[in-house]
Amino acid sequence: MPTPHAHAPRRLALIDMGTNTFHLLIVEMPTLPEVKPLVLLRTKAGVRLGEGGISQGLIAPAAYARALHTLAGFREEIELHAATETRATATSAVRVTRNGPDLVRDIFEQTGIRVDVIAGDREAELICAGIRQAVPLGPEPNLLMDIGGGSVELIIANHATIFWKQSFEIGAQRLLDQFFPDPSGIFPAAAVAAEQEYLRAALDPFLEAVQRYKPVGLVGASGSFDSLADMQLGQLRTEAELPPCTELALASFQSSYRQLLSSNHEQRAALPGILPMRADMLVVAAVLIDFVLGITEITRIRASAYALKEGLLAEMLAA
Repeated sequence: MPTPHAHAPRRLALIDMGTNTFHLLIVEMPTLPEVKPLVLLRTKAGVRLGEGGISQGLIAPAAYARALHTLAGFREEIELHAATETRATATSAVRVTRNGPDLVRDIFEQTGIRVDVIAGDREAELICAGIRQAVPLGPEPNLLMDIGGGSVELIIANHATIFWKQSFEIGAQRLLDQFFPDPSGIFPAAAVAAEQEYLRAALDPFLEAVQRYKPVGLVGASGSFDSLADMQLGQLRTEAELPPCTELALASFQSSYRQLLSSNHEQRAALPGILPMRADMLVVAAVLIDFVLGITEITRIRASAYALKEGLLAEMLAA
């Protein structure tokens, strides 16, 4: 007689430990290849792992504690949903900080979760794989962009091929630390100009890639792009409410950008569709998006709700 667990479904928990946000996706894997995984839980927590330390190469004590607390909560959800396998990845904040390895060790000791710290190149690959699950890219090259707190991934790809990819350690928390020392106020024109000048130098390899591959559209992965899509809609949506792909009108982006630049912190935090923790980071991210739109002359923007963790899932399904 078979044991009661002989045919227990394979349930997979995927954790993406970003520099701003930690994501948890729990799915039940299909038994047939043509069936899609059943999503049991899709949730996120604003951990702000890079706050107060990433620019000095450290995870600050408060952020370190938030990370452990969040992973303990994720562990409970994983047990509650009877996940049989857990895959956790960490990116820029853990990759570049001196105490990143300590955090990985403490997470394992306190929760039993093994964290895989991935390189920027691998991060870009997984983001591309995730976006492809959400957005029909077609045969023409598109620019895929993920603005994290620690790093920014820029990828030029179509539905089948990655033509060029690079991870730049210039994420929104770093830009905030460098160009926005007074987050209570309005982001002055001089700061916008300084950030754009910095980006022009930092993104030199990207500028060359744009000349070569001439991407026709911009697809932004989660984070800031979800916030801009929420601003377009005028309401904050939960992780579960986001459609895989949202068209973001260029006029809507430009209007949101003007609004972000002309508001102070309180006004930004009160805008419909903005999470208070993103109120300042979204400004420096929007400057980056505007810079990229100017360089590429792209007019079509799409937001992908899928990113790294969905890319990891797609890879596992294809294996």
